[in-house]
Amino acid sequence: METKSSLTVGGLQFEWDLEEGKFQFEGQDSVLFWTGTAMKMFFDSIEEISGEEATGVVMETTGFRQGLVVGDYFSEMEDVDVEKAANLITYTYSSAGWGIAEIRNLNTETGTLEVHLRNSWEHKINVAQGKKAGGRFLPAHYAGIFTKLFGRNIWYKTVHSQIEGFPETIVEYFPSEETIEKNIHRLARSKEAEQIDQLENLVEEKTRELNELIKEISSPIIPVLEDIVVVPLLGTYDEERAEELLVKTLQNLPTHKSKYLVLDLTGLNNNFTTHAASLIDKIGATASLIGTSTILVGISPQMSMIIAESGINLSKFNCFQTLQHGIHYALAQNGRSII
Repeated sequence: METKSSLTVGGLQFEWDLEEGKFQFEGQDSVLFWTGTAMKMFFDSIEEISGEEATGVVMETTGFRQGLVVGDYFSEMEDVDVEKAANLITYTYSSAGWGIAEIRNLNTETGTLEVHLRNSWEHKINVAQGKKAGGRFLPAHYAGIFTKLFGRNIWYKTVHSQIEGFPETIVEYFPSEETIEKNIHRLARSKEAEQIDQLENLVEEKTRELNELIKEISSPIIPVLEDIVVVPLLGTYDEERAEELLVKTLQNLPTHKSKYLVLDLTGLNNNFTTHAASLIDKIGATASLIGTSTILVGISPQMSMIIAESGINLSKFNCFQTLQHGIHYALAQNGRSII
């Protein structure tokens, strides 16, 4: 079996060395892949890991930078100007299986041109992937080539793509300040903004959950014995929290068939204000309207001074020093006791 072979197609040299496992195109090491299977899987994997938007920027960036390398190659050829290089591109790329690339309306003075692409490898992969829009590698690739050939930054606009049902893909090229670096930074900012939004949403969600948890545990309704419930007051009560406590307590008293509501003020020692005194008075007065008597426990000397200064009369409620005393009193009203 012959292990070495060479072939010239369209003036371009192809060489194989099976013993060394090498394939060369124009004297450069090259690799052959099946576009509809191996390359499709490669593209699919990149998108799966990076996402479609990031993959598009990666392909665009890679295409442009490879175009710069190709542009250098043609620029270094003797007796080859921009127009000759444009003609050579068609033969070189079609020989390598890149499809047909025709350069039209080339104007070296304005730095403008059109590239008409048919049956490119990128198009074939996009078809295999089931894409609805054309890829960004090849359009950016030719932008890189002519950036080098024109000596100024060239960017592109895809007029339409073959994958959209047109006979060919048409891409317009023109001088521009748009660069791949700007696209990378734009993507990075977009991802940062997306992550910030996700973080803000997470914080908002956790804050809601925490607020709900605080509502549940900050002033719990504790049925300790038949007809008796205890509500410990904890922390500081602003207008919203006071309203929640009032509504929650009054809604639950009938549920527990409560005759006695014991408000434990021990947790308010360092946070007792005239507003808290007013809240206690309001809860007790409202509870009496549905037949529940209020008992206050845990009133410290400091609280007593604030209550006296506030002018709010809490003496109408039975007051005890400890929770135990308050519960014993409530039981005694029904002729019961704890033995």
